[in-house]
Amino acid sequence: MRKAFVVRALVILGFILCLAALGFAQDATPSESGADTKGVAQEKAKADTAAAYERAHQAASAAMHEQAEKPVHAYRLDFSVKEVEDGKTINTRQYSMNLQAEDANEIKIGTRVPIETGQSQFQYMDVGTSIWCRIGERSEGIPLSVRAEISNFAIPEQSSGHEAHPVIRQLQIKASTLAQLGKPMIVGSVDDPNSKRQFQLEVTVSKLR
Repeated sequence: MRKAFVVRALVILGFILCLAALGFAQDATPSESGADTKGVAQEKAKADTAAAYERAHQAASAAMHEQAEKPVHAYRLDFSVKEVEDGKTINTRQYSMNLQAEDANEIKIGTRVPIETGQSQFQYMDVGTSIWCRIGERSEGIPLSVRAEISNFAIPEQSSGHEAHPVIRQLQIKASTLAQLGKPMIVGSVDDPNSKRQFQLEVTVSKLR
Protein backbone atom coordinates (compact mmCIF):
# COMPACT_ATOMS: atom_id res chain seq x y z
CA MET A 1 0.00 0.00 0.00
CA ARG A 2 2.92 2.34 0.76
CA LYS A 3 4.34 1.79 -2.72
CA ALA A 4 0.95 2.44 -4.33
CA PHE A 5 0.69 5.70 -2.38
CA VAL A 6 4.16 6.76 -3.62
CA VAL A 7 3.18 6.00 -7.21
CA ARG A 8 -0.03 8.03 -6.96
CA ALA A 9 1.82 10.92 -5.30
CA LEU A 10 4.43 11.00 -8.05
CA VAL A 11 1.83 10.94 -10.82
CA ILE A 12 -0.15 13.75 -9.16
CA LEU A 13 3.05 15.77 -8.76
CA GLY A 14 3.79 15.34 -12.44
CA PHE A 15 0.34 16.61 -13.45
CA ILE A 16 0.68 19.61 -11.10
CA LEU A 17 4.03 20.51 -12.67
CA CYS A 18 2.49 20.19 -16.13
CA LEU A 19 -0.40 22.48 -15.27
CA ALA A 20 1.90 25.00 -13.61
CA ALA A 21 4.19 25.10 -16.61
CA LEU A 22 1.29 25.50 -19.05
CA GLY A 23 -0.18 28.28 -16.92
CA PHE A 24 3.17 30.06 -16.92
CA ALA A 25 3.36 29.79 -20.67
CA GLN A 26 -0.12 31.22 -21.14
CA ASP A 27 0.40 34.08 -18.66
CA ALA A 28 3.82 35.07 -19.95
CA THR A 29 3.72 38.57 -21.55
CA PRO A 30 6.35 40.24 -23.66
CA SER A 31 8.49 42.74 -21.76
CA GLU A 32 11.11 44.16 -24.08
CA SER A 33 11.36 41.76 -27.00
CA GLY A 34 7.63 41.47 -27.75
CA ALA A 35 6.56 38.34 -29.64
CA ASP A 36 10.07 36.85 -29.57
CA THR A 37 10.20 36.91 -25.79
CA LYS A 38 6.77 35.31 -25.57
CA GLY A 39 7.83 32.55 -27.98
CA VAL A 40 11.00 31.84 -25.98
CA ALA A 41 9.00 31.65 -22.75
CA GLN A 42 6.51 29.26 -24.30
CA GLU A 43 9.25 26.99 -25.66
CA LYS A 44 11.00 26.97 -22.26
CA ALA A 45 7.70 26.13 -20.53
CA LYS A 46 7.12 23.25 -22.94
CA ALA A 47 10.62 21.91 -22.33
CA ASP A 48 10.19 22.16 -18.55
CA THR A 49 6.82 20.41 -18.78
CA ALA A 50 8.23 17.57 -20.84
CA ALA A 51 11.17 17.15 -18.47
CA ALA A 52 8.91 17.14 -15.38
CA TYR A 53 6.59 14.60 -16.96
CA GLU A 54 9.51 12.35 -17.92
CA ARG A 55 10.93 12.47 -14.37
CA ALA A 56 7.55 11.62 -12.85
CA HIS A 57 7.04 8.78 -15.34
CA GLN A 58 10.48 7.32 -14.60
CA ALA A 59 9.94 7.53 -10.84
CA ALA A 60 6.53 5.86 -11.09
CA SER A 61 7.93 3.08 -13.30
CA ALA A 62 10.80 2.47 -10.88
CA ALA A 63 8.42 2.28 -7.90
CA MET A 64 6.12 -0.15 -9.72
CA HIS A 65 9.08 -2.29 -10.76
CA GLU A 66 10.37 -2.41 -7.19
CA GLN A 67 6.93 -3.36 -5.89
CA ALA A 68 6.57 -6.11 -8.50
CA GLU A 69 9.93 -7.64 -7.51
CA LYS A 70 9.29 -7.51 -3.74
CA PRO A 71 8.99 -11.11 -2.47
CA VAL A 72 5.80 -12.23 -0.78
CA HIS A 73 6.42 -13.98 2.54
CA ALA A 74 4.08 -16.54 4.06
CA TYR A 75 3.62 -17.21 7.77
CA ARG A 76 2.04 -19.87 9.96
CA LEU A 77 0.10 -18.76 13.03
CA ASP A 78 -0.48 -21.30 15.81
CA PHE A 79 -3.16 -20.29 18.32
CA SER A 80 -3.71 -21.87 21.72
CA VAL A 81 -6.87 -21.24 23.73
CA LYS A 82 -6.04 -22.16 27.31
CA GLU A 83 -8.24 -22.54 30.38
CA VAL A 84 -6.27 -21.74 33.50
CA GLU A 85 -7.42 -22.32 37.09
CA ASP A 86 -5.33 -21.53 40.17
CA GLY A 87 -2.31 -20.97 37.92
CA LYS A 88 -2.57 -24.40 36.24
CA THR A 89 -3.61 -25.06 32.64
CA ILE A 90 -6.54 -27.48 32.75
CA ASN A 91 -7.54 -27.43 29.09
CA THR A 92 -5.91 -26.36 25.79
CA ARG A 93 -7.32 -26.18 22.28
CA GLN A 94 -5.07 -25.66 19.26
CA TYR A 95 -5.83 -23.83 15.99
CA SER A 96 -3.58 -22.77 13.12
CA MET A 97 -3.73 -20.82 9.87
CA ASN A 98 -1.37 -19.77 7.07
CA LEU A 99 -1.21 -16.13 6.02
CA GLN A 100 0.70 -13.94 3.60
CA ALA A 101 2.05 -10.63 4.81
CA GLU A 102 -0.53 -7.81 4.74
CA ASP A 103 -3.37 -10.34 4.52
CA ALA A 104 -6.15 -11.64 6.81
CA ASN A 105 -7.87 -14.96 7.42
CA GLU A 106 -10.37 -16.56 9.79
CA ILE A 107 -10.94 -19.87 11.55
CA LYS A 108 -14.42 -20.99 12.57
CA ILE A 109 -15.47 -24.18 14.28
CA GLY A 110 -18.61 -24.94 16.27
CA THR A 111 -22.30 -25.79 16.21
CA ARG A 112 -25.39 -23.87 15.13
CA VAL A 113 -27.83 -24.04 18.02
CA PRO A 114 -31.57 -23.27 17.59
CA ILE A 115 -32.81 -20.61 20.01
CA GLU A 116 -36.57 -20.25 20.49
CA THR A 117 -37.70 -16.68 19.94
CA GLY A 118 -41.45 -17.28 19.96
CA GLN A 119 -44.05 -19.96 19.49
CA SER A 120 -42.61 -22.34 16.88
CA GLN A 121 -40.07 -19.64 15.91
CA PHE A 122 -36.34 -20.19 16.14
CA GLN A 123 -33.12 -18.40 15.39
CA TYR A 124 -29.77 -20.17 15.07
CA MET A 125 -26.74 -19.10 17.07
CA ASP A 126 -23.15 -20.14 16.41
CA VAL A 127 -21.56 -21.79 19.45
CA GLY A 128 -17.86 -22.56 19.25
CA THR A 129 -14.64 -20.72 18.42
CA SER A 130 -13.97 -18.02 15.84
CA ILE A 131 -10.52 -16.45 15.38
CA TRP A 132 -9.84 -13.66 12.85
CA CYS A 133 -6.33 -12.34 12.31
CA ARG A 134 -4.49 -9.88 10.07
CA ILE A 135 -0.69 -9.70 9.92
CA GLY A 136 1.82 -7.22 8.58
CA GLU A 137 5.55 -7.32 8.05
CA ARG A 138 8.05 -4.92 9.62
CA SER A 139 11.75 -5.06 10.36
CA GLU A 140 11.08 -4.92 14.10
CA GLY A 141 8.52 -7.74 14.14
CA ILE A 142 5.15 -8.97 12.87
CA PRO A 143 2.18 -6.63 13.57
CA LEU A 144 -0.91 -8.63 14.55
CA SER A 145 -4.57 -7.69 14.84
CA VAL A 146 -6.65 -10.46 16.41
CA ARG A 147 -10.35 -10.93 17.15
CA ALA A 148 -11.42 -14.09 18.98
CA GLU A 149 -14.93 -15.15 20.04
CA ILE A 150 -15.31 -18.22 22.23
CA SER A 151 -18.70 -19.58 23.27
CA ASN A 152 -19.80 -22.84 24.89
CA PHE A 153 -22.54 -24.37 26.97
CA ALA A 154 -22.34 -23.61 30.66
CA ILE A 155 -21.87 -26.53 33.02
CA PRO A 156 -24.86 -27.19 35.35
CA GLU A 157 -23.45 -25.30 38.34
CA GLN A 158 -22.98 -22.22 36.17
CA SER A 159 -26.55 -22.17 34.82
CA SER A 160 -29.34 -20.04 36.21
CA GLY A 161 -31.63 -22.97 36.95
CA HIS A 162 -33.65 -22.80 33.73
CA GLU A 163 -32.82 -26.31 32.57
CA ALA A 164 -35.31 -26.09 29.71
CA HIS A 165 -33.11 -23.57 27.92
CA PRO A 166 -29.39 -23.93 27.23
CA VAL A 167 -27.11 -21.42 28.95
CA ILE A 168 -24.28 -20.24 26.72
CA ARG A 169 -21.14 -18.48 27.89
CA GLN A 170 -19.47 -16.04 25.50
CA LEU A 171 -15.98 -14.57 25.70
CA GLN A 172 -14.39 -12.05 23.33
CA ILE A 173 -10.78 -10.99 22.94
CA LYS A 174 -9.60 -8.16 20.67
CA ALA A 175 -5.94 -7.22 20.54
CA SER A 176 -3.23 -5.57 18.45
CA THR A 177 0.41 -6.31 19.17
CA LEU A 178 3.85 -6.89 17.68
CA ALA A 179 4.92 -10.53 17.66
CA GLN A 180 8.41 -11.97 17.32
CA LEU A 181 9.05 -15.01 15.13
CA GLY A 182 9.05 -18.31 17.00
CA LYS A 183 8.21 -16.79 20.39
CA PRO A 184 4.82 -17.69 21.97
CA MET A 185 2.99 -14.70 23.39
CA ILE A 186 -0.35 -14.14 25.10
CA VAL A 187 -2.35 -11.63 23.05
CA GLY A 188 -5.32 -11.50 25.45
CA SER A 189 -6.95 -13.07 28.49
CA VAL A 190 -10.45 -13.06 29.96
CA ASP A 191 -11.67 -14.08 33.44
CA ASP A 192 -14.73 -16.29 33.62
CA PRO A 193 -17.17 -14.43 35.91
CA ASN A 194 -18.87 -17.69 36.95
CA SER A 195 -15.74 -19.55 38.07
CA LYS A 196 -12.11 -19.11 39.03
CA ARG A 197 -10.99 -19.90 35.50
CA GLN A 198 -9.23 -17.64 33.07
CA PHE A 199 -9.17 -17.99 29.29
CA GLN A 200 -5.92 -17.08 27.55
CA LEU A 201 -5.28 -16.68 23.82
CA GLU A 202 -1.68 -17.42 22.88
CA VAL A 203 -0.13 -17.15 19.41
CA THR A 204 3.17 -18.25 17.88
CA VAL A 205 4.22 -16.87 14.47
CA SER A 206 6.55 -18.90 12.24
CA LYS A 207 7.89 -17.94 8.82
CA LEU A 208 7.27 -20.50 6.09
CA ARG A 209 10.03 -21.25 3.61
